[in-house]
Amino acid sequence: MEVREMPKFKSAIRRRMRGFTLIELIVAITILLVLTGMAVPLARVSIKRERERDLRRDLWMMRDAVDRYKDAADRGAFQTKVGSEGYPPDLDTLVNGVDVGGKKLKFLRRIPIDPMTGNADWGLRSMQDDPDSDSWDGNNVFDVYTKSEGTALDGTKYKDW
Repeated sequence: MEVREMPKFKSAIRRRMRGFTLIELIVAITILLVLTGMAVPLARVSIKRERERDLRRDLWMMRDAVDRYKDAADRGAFQTKVGSEGYPPDLDTLVNGVDVGGKKLKFLRRIPIDPMTGNADWGLRSMQDDPDSDSWDGNNVFDVYTKSEGTALDGTKYKDW
């Protein structure tokens, strides 16, 4: 009798160890869904934070180029248009440079892509424009801002940066 019970016992153990039960699969899938549900919002926030960092860097870089152009113009390194107050006429001038004694003096390597809008179309303000204006009169470039209507993680509007 013992010999007959032994094969039945081994057969029962093998059947139980073949795979997962339906309940185990449901629990495992539920845990995975909960973890995925928590990871997706974190990923979105980190992507937005990275874009905001890129926007701050690009704005700083272009504003610095405008300031360096203004400084060089104020020192008399090159001639500027009357009424421009020494500011560049457009962003392309910062990239293409100005002729100073036979050499090109460049202030910006390229016009960066706005990380919020995905294109290189930036909002511009001249010295004569109202600080809250969304239209550029075309006289000079005093300030640069994004045309994005979005709101930052800190609650401020991107175009106010």
